[in-house]
Amino acid sequence: MLLGESADVQTKPLAWTELPAPEPGSSEVRLRVQVCGVCRTDLHIVEGELPPAKRPVIPGHEVVGYVDRVGRNVRTIKEGDRVGIAWLQRVCGQCEFCTSRRENLCPSAQFTGYHVDGGYAEYAVVPESFAYPIPKAFTDEEVAPLLCAGIIGYRALRLSGVKPGQRLGLYGFGASAHITIQVARHWGCSVFVCSLREEHRALARELGAVWVGGAAESPPEKLHGAIMFAPAGELVPPALRALEKGGTLAVAGIYLSPIPSLDYDRELFGERVLRSVTANTKQDGIDLLQEAAAIPIRPHTELFALSEANRALQALKAGTIQGAAVLQVAGS
Repeated sequence: MLLGESADVQTKPLAWTELPAPEPGSSEVRLRVQVCGVCRTDLHIVEGELPPAKRPVIPGHEVVGYVDRVGRNVRTIKEGDRVGIAWLQRVCGQCEFCTSRRENLCPSAQFTGYHVDGGYAEYAVVPESFAYPIPKAFTDEEVAPLLCAGIIGYRALRLSGVKPGQRLGLYGFGASAHITIQVARHWGCSVFVCSLREEHRALARELGAVWVGGAAESPPEKLHGAIMFAPAGELVPPALRALEKGGTLAVAGIYLSPIPSLDYDRELFGERVLRSVTANTKQDGIDLLQEAAAIPIRPHTELFALSEANRALQALKAGTIQGAAVLQVAGS
C-alpha cells in the first residue's frame, strides 16, 4: 500500500500497487511480512503532519515476518527466523549520540516507513543490527503493536521517572497507553487515566486504572510522573499542574499541536520537568520485548486486511480502535 503524496485519510491516499520485491544489502535481511501494526506516526506521515521524506513510500514500522533472504555479511540471523522491524531503521554509528548509546538522537538516523519503505507490503528489509528477535510468547498479531507503541511507551515510562509503587498519569489512551498501563501495573503503580473517549476510558478501567477521567480533568491525587500520548498541546498545562513537586511529564508523541503559554508558578515551579521522548534505542526494544514476554502483556488488537490500510487509518484518526490496529499482510 503505497503513499504517493500526503493527503487527508478520508481521501484514501494509499494505493494498492505491485512492485518488485526488495533485495537485502550485504548487512541486511529481508522479511516476508506476516503482519504490520498501524501506528499514529503512520497517520502523521500520511496526512503530512511530519515533513515529507521519501516519496513515494510504503508506510509501516511495526513489522513482523519471517526472514527469507540474508545479506552476505549477516552473521546472527538466518533464514526462517521470526523477527520484527521497528521505527528506528539505521544510524551512523559514529556520532556522539551513537557512541554513547543514545542512537535515537543520531542526526543521520533513518526511520522505517518514512525514510525507507516499511511494512505495509509483502516484503521489507532491515539492517541485521535493527532486526528484533520475537519472543515465542506472542503471536504475530499480538507482538506487532509492541514494536512501536510498546517500545515508545516503555521508553516514556522510564523517562517519566516513575518508580514501582508510585502514581502515574496517562493522557490519551490509545495503542501505546494500553500497553504501558500493563507494564506500570506490573510494577505496582497506581495509574490515573485522562482520555477523551468513553470507550477508551472503559478499556483503561478494564486494564486496572485506579481512576479514569476526561481529557483535561484533574486526578484526585498528585502524580509522581505522567506520560502525554494524546497529540494535544493544550493538555500539557493541566498535566503539569497534576504533577507532584519534582514530577516529570514525558511527551511520547512524534507530533504535538502547539502548547499554550505556561504559568511558571502553577505549572513548572517545584522542579517539575517537561521533556520529550524521541524515537527509541535498540536496547529499549530488547528490554521491552523481554519484560513484555515475562509479564506477559496481552495487547488488544483489531485486524484489517492489507488492502484495508486506508480504512484502518481512518478508524485510528476517528478514535474508534480499541487498543491497536494491525494489518494482516500474509495471504492478503
